[in-house]
This record gives sequence, structure tokens and C-alpha cells, in this order.
Amino acid sequence: MTDEHHEHHLPGTDDRGTDANGTDLSGTDENGSDELNEVERFVEQAVAWLNQDPDPETHHELHMLLRRVGANDTDAVADLRSRFGSRLAFGTAGLRGEIAAGPNRMNRVLVGQAAAGLAAFLLERAHPGTTPSIVIGYDGRTKSQVFAQDTAEIMAGAGVRAVLLPRLLPTPLVAFAVRELGVSAGVMVTASHNPPRDNGYKVYLGGDDQGSQIVPPADGEIAAQIDRVAATLSVLELPRSTDYEIADESLIERYVEATAEVAGGRAERAPLSVVYTAMHGVGWETFSRVLDAAGFPRPTLVEPQIAPDAAFPTVAFPNPEEPGALDLAFERAREVGADLVVANDPDADRLAIAIPDPSSTDGYRSLTGNEVGMLLGWRAAEAATTDAAAADAAPALACSIVSSPALGAVARAHGLRFAETLTGFKWVSRTPGLVFGYEEALGYLVNPGTVRDKDGISAAIAFLDLATALAATGRTIADRLDEFSERFGHYGSAQISLRVTELSQIERVMQRLRADPPSDIGGLPVRAVDDLARGGDGVPPSDVLRVHLDGARVMVRPSGTEPKLKIYLDAWSDTGSVPERRDAVVELLQRLEGGMRDRIS
Repeated sequence: MTDEHHEHHLPGTDDRGTDANGTDLSGTDENGSDELNEVERFVEQAVAWLNQDPDPETHHELHMLLRRVGANDTDAVADLRSRFGSRLAFGTAGLRGEIAAGPNRMNRVLVGQAAAGLAAFLLERAHPGTTPSIVIGYDGRTKSQVFAQDTAEIMAGAGVRAVLLPRLLPTPLVAFAVRELGVSAGVMVTASHNPPRDNGYKVYLGGDDQGSQIVPPADGEIAAQIDRVAATLSVLELPRSTDYEIADESLIERYVEATAEVAGGRAERAPLSVVYTAMHGVGWETFSRVLDAAGFPRPTLVEPQIAPDAAFPTVAFPNPEEPGALDLAFERAREVGADLVVANDPDADRLAIAIPDPSSTDGYRSLTGNEVGMLLGWRAAEAATTDAAAADAAPALACSIVSSPALGAVARAHGLRFAETLTGFKWVSRTPGLVFGYEEALGYLVNPGTVRDKDGISAAIAFLDLATALAATGRTIADRLDEFSERFGHYGSAQISLRVTELSQIERVMQRLRADPPSDIGGLPVRAVDDLARGGDGVPPSDVLRVHLDGARVMVRPSGTEPKLKIYLDAWSDTGSVPERRDAVVELLQRLEGGMRDRIS
């Protein structure tokens, strides 16, 4: 399918962004300043962008923006500079940004360039005489299906065998399909839990990468191909073909069967009252089928949030970590007296859990990602110890470097290997012998034999299996957390985020901490400081500082997606009773938080 498209100029303009009388629409005057010349350049780029944009919505939006620029609207000039002053960088997280016109936004032009660049990369690395292949999925966000279909058509037009998933589905289905179908790569069109107006483009690789997300040097090689396409070709010139495949429903059935096996078919289960929300995302249809296959009863649903809705009308920010995001789920849980709240984020690759808590004003408290991770890690360690003899490699537990050290304690107690990786499941998933991996931002990898990425559906099944098995012996998740503290020590964590208006502020703070590392934090003496800019402990170089204290640790790093400095505080205690350990950790965290705020202020 090829869009019929003709070259567009602004009404009464030529392709230089001037009107019929030669008046410059950029709003420039005769002073010849660099700033005005810059605006002229952006106008020229915007007109060129218009001439290849097949999307009537973004085409009209940019057209009207240029008219405002021509009328010397300063806000419009700033908007134009934001859109054309830089380009969304393609990296190990793929692409992600707001849907709008321009190279620094998500739109059909940018996606077309990305698809053509990825196709060129796959064709270049394919073995002689072989045809590379790709599976493409999409969720319920604005333009996800359009971006996915564009990708399929451009891939097929370039000579890549393309398989499009049959409907909107969770992100883990793409990670599964890359391995299950034996294809060269996968693309998932999603912005996960980003704001409603965002969308994104996540890339997986098959073969030796086993369906993991891309890492260097592949990301750089793909980015170079995308830049080449953007610099030399109009999206309208890219060959397209409708000769792509639609994946058979049996692919989804195989994912359902494989994920249901995570529950292990326990006989000793007790029923629980569970409330579930899909956060206006795509999780419920697939999750419900897995529940049926695993033999779990259907939960009570948060009906206003159960169907996909790109507007996300009941949440300000569709991320279960955000304050208020689970308010409707808590309300429903109070109504039915639920034992457990289970939430997926919009593309169902993350899992949030909440348990009853009479001391909370909501009646429930959300478990941290570290708490869920250490419980699922303990569950995996017990199974791995039993099955170790059958493992291809020494079983390993893994988490990102900013996640709690608690998983390391579990690994040591069970005689398993433990690995810390850079943040992101592109790194966690590549741990040799992995049996379980997680990171504190609600991501869990519980079935690495089938999905090499975080998966909120399989993680939910694993957690339900744990909770119902505990209930069969009269215990709760809260009891299990106390048991963890009794056996491994009590672990607590907290975060500080410093949002900035200029990225240079983050650089200055990191430089200051490196030049003058603290001798103490909140009165706690610093034992050592690891500067991971040089790498170490098997971790590639990264802009991270790790500060070791007695019974505590502080990690400092710039955010990879937002203009924020992120500080992760971890503390632990194995002295005294569980309540005494808990109190000691709370006191340590308070001292660390106060000390770090003083240090970075």
C-alpha cells in the first residue's frame, strides 16, 4: 500500500519557506543574526519535512506551526526549534517521544526512516543467500497500529520477511515471538508507561542475541543506517509492499501455554480475592487466557481501566509507580476485601503488587519493585536449587546495579551465582545461566527459557502462584516478607530524584561528587567509592557512582530518559528481631536521605 502524496508548500509559498512576495516566513529581519539564520534553517527543514509526511494530522499540525512562525509568534519559534533542533536518538532503548511532526518527535516520517534503517542493518548482517526476517507488534497507544503497519510494508519492500502480529498485544509477545519464530529481529511499537501523547519503537534481535533488546554496537550500527536514510531519501521514495505475513493465532496460544507453565501446576493452592487493573493497556485479554490455562480463578476487575484506551482517562500518568495511579484499584479492593492487587502497566511488561495494610489511608500498600523482586527471586532460587543438576550453566540470579543487594543474599544462601548488570533488561537478560532477573522499576524476568525481557504477565502468574501457595498454609505475602527478613536480613530502599532544567547541572553535580567524594553521609562513614565510569565487576563503563557504607549503599546516576539525577538508597540489617531490623533500616535510610540532600544541594 502506497500513500498518494504530492509535494506540498505552504499556501502562497515556495520551498524555501517564503511567500509569493519573497517575505521570509521564519520571522527574520535584516540584522543577519545567527539566531535568525537558525530559524530560517529550521523553516527550510520543516518545509522539506512537510513534503514527505504521509500523515494528514501531523502534516496539518506542522503547516499551522509554520504559519505562526511566519507571524513572528515567539512560542511557535521555540516549538519549531524544539522539533528541528535535534533528533530523537536511536539507542539501546530504541526510540521514544511525543507524537508530533519533526525529527525530535514520534511520527510516520521518523518511523519510516527507522524501519528503512533497521531493514538495511538486517540485510547487511544476513548470511549470504539468506533472507532476514522480523516480527512486529503494537499496543493500544495512539498511532501504534499505523507505525507497525508502516514498518511491515517498508520491511517487505526492502526484501525483509515481515510478520505482523494479528492485533494489539503486550510487549512480551514480541520478545517471545522473536525466539519462537526464529526471526532475525523484532519491533514493538509502544511507549510502555510514558505519558499518553508518547509512543516508541523497541527493537529486539534474534540469533545469538536470543530475543534480547539491542545493545552496543548494534544500536550504533542501526542508528547510522537510520541517519543515512534520513539524509538521502524521502520516506515517500522508500519501496513498500503489502506482501507481509500476519502471525497465526497459534503463536499467541503457545505464549499462553508457556506462560501458564510458570505456575508449576501446584496442588496446594488456596483461593485468594484478587483485584486486577490493566491501566488502560493491553494486558487483560492475554492475562485472562493465561489465568485460565494455569487454573487460577478470574480476578475482580477495575472495569474503567480494563480496556485499551490511548487517552488513559482515569490516570494522570499511566505508570503504576506514580502516586494516584492505583487509586481506582484500591477503591475496588476495599469494596471486595481483596487479599491482593495486581496491576500491569499499559504494555504489560511491568507488574505492580499491593497488599492489605490497615495502617495505610488506602487500606493497601504497594510493594516496592525490590520487595517483589526479592520474593520472586527467593521463589526462583528454591526451584533452581532443586533443578540445578539439569541446568546448562550454573544457575544465576541477576538484577541491575541500582536494585537492592537483597537478591545477592538469596543467591549466596542457595549457592547460586549472582550478577549485577547495567540498568535495563537488555543487560539483565544476557546473564549466563539466568533463572531469574529483575530491576527495581517493577520489571521481572521469571521465565528466561521463553522470554528474554521483563514480562508483567508471567511475573503476575509467578506471584499468584507464590501467594496462593502461602495461603494454603495460612500465611500471607506480609508474612513471607517477615520470613525473608528473618532469614536473609531486612532490606529497605528509597530514591531521591533531582529534576533539572539544564543537563549541565547534572554534569556539575557528578563532577563535584567525583572530585570531592564524601567521607561520610548522614554521619555514616564511607568505606569505599566505586566510579563505574571506568567499569568494573563485569559491568561496562557507565556514568554511575557507587558509595559503600556500613550496612548501606548509595548509587548516583543521571536518568537515561529524563532530565533528572537519580539517587538510590539501600540499607539492611541482620541484628535483632524483625521489627528491630526494620526500625534500624528505616533510621539508616532517613540518615542517608538527609545526608545526600545536603550533599547535592
